[in-house]
Amino acid sequence: MSIHKDKLLKSLSAQDILDAMPEVAYVFNEERELILWNKNCEKVLGYTADELYLKNVMEFVEESTVELNAKAFDNIFNGKTEQIIEQNLITKSGGKIPILDTANYALIGSEEYLIGLSIDITKLKETESKLQEVVEELQKLKLQLQAENVYLREEYKSHYDYDNIFGNSKSILKSIDQIEKVAPTNSTILLNGETGTDKELFARIIHNKSKLKDQPFIMANCSSSSNVLTESELFGHEKDAFEGAIKKRIGKIELAHKGTLYLYEIGELSMYLQSKLLQVVRNGSYERIGSYDVQKVDLRLIASTKHNLEELIEKGLFRADLYYSISVYPINIAPLRERIGDISLIAENFIKQFNLKFSKNIEIISKKTMLELQRYSWPGNVRELENIIERAVIVSSGKLLKVEPLLEKKENKNNDNLLPLAEYERLYIIKVLNKTLWRVDGPLGAAIILGMHPETLRSRMRKLNILRPTI
Repeated sequence: MSIHKDKLLKSLSAQDILDAMPEVAYVFNEERELILWNKNCEKVLGYTADELYLKNVMEFVEESTVELNAKAFDNIFNGKTEQIIEQNLITKSGGKIPILDTANYALIGSEEYLIGLSIDITKLKETESKLQEVVEELQKLKLQLQAENVYLREEYKSHYDYDNIFGNSKSILKSIDQIEKVAPTNSTILLNGETGTDKELFARIIHNKSKLKDQPFIMANCSSSSNVLTESELFGHEKDAFEGAIKKRIGKIELAHKGTLYLYEIGELSMYLQSKLLQVVRNGSYERIGSYDVQKVDLRLIASTKHNLEELIEKGLFRADLYYSISVYPINIAPLRERIGDISLIAENFIKQFNLKFSKNIEIISKKTMLELQRYSWPGNVRELENIIERAVIVSSGKLLKVEPLLEKKENKNNDNLLPLAEYERLYIIKVLNKTLWRVDGPLGAAIILGMHPETLRSRMRKLNILRPTI
């Protein structure tokens, strides 16, 4: 029921009081019509007094809260209970102002009214938003710290130094010299080497010789068969980003912030992930799966591969721009068959390790065994030698190491493998050179046995990257 505005003003004598209030003050009748308000209401909403009079309450609220406001009116007029609603107030221009509404029932004479206040909580909302950002950042740091702690417990506690590299061959000394030169810089490094050449060891040594030695060393394997899992491991993902993503994951790239990221077998990355990685290398930016927010990262990148990346580029399997970005300083790690003189030192170190592990006391490697080790081509390189020595220590008794049956079995298995013709040629030339003690020409040289001119043999050796080992 409506009464004349002037009569209501006279009966309430409240206009001056309402106008003095800093909040939006209002009075509605049972028909939900605005009949009294303060000057602040006109200022906030942008309406004139004539426009506001008898305006329905539902014209000031969002469509999503119409039902909520209708229920509040019913509770006030029927239940005589105070109602508090947090919602957006819609201005004449269509703007939205977050408010906290408090409304009560009032009986004046025989007329019933709703009297209320709307408090602008814009600053409170801004503060809440900033606080939420802080909470999310703290949660992010907590997740990152937890992930780092788990990762570092598994990956970062071991000590790595040149003591872990055994040998004094020309090739290994060259690699050590390269490490000494590049480690103190922040240059991106590409480690080239066959499977089993212990590229990870070299990467860790570079990190520990760098200015980042007290920061995380994070390793990521790029050779996963699943593109999604590799992307998630590297870049991380948001919750529900894909099926099975039940919670947010911090990627290895983010974990390596301010430290070193070692990408193992980078040649296995798909072209799609190569393009994402290129942005990290060039701009230090990336996006998690399921997010469009660009993250920034500052890290040193060390990559390794067993592949010839230039050949992959020719085949369209590797991006040339990424290759040039990661090969700022390439280091080639020689295969074991080109480090024949290092085999005895490496084998002796493994024997010491496995003596402790298996409580053995092996001290002797026979000359025959050592010759067999040095004649073997070692397709699995240092890791294969480690496995053979470990098995030999397990089965050997007394002080003598016995590896002949295991090595012969390995050689027979290797002979059954199908290799490219150039690799067969390379292995055979190395075998002949070993027989001639690496003498190329002369009556007892490899050229005579191979039926080649000495210069032709030397040319083939250069093309096949056959280097004389330092013994």
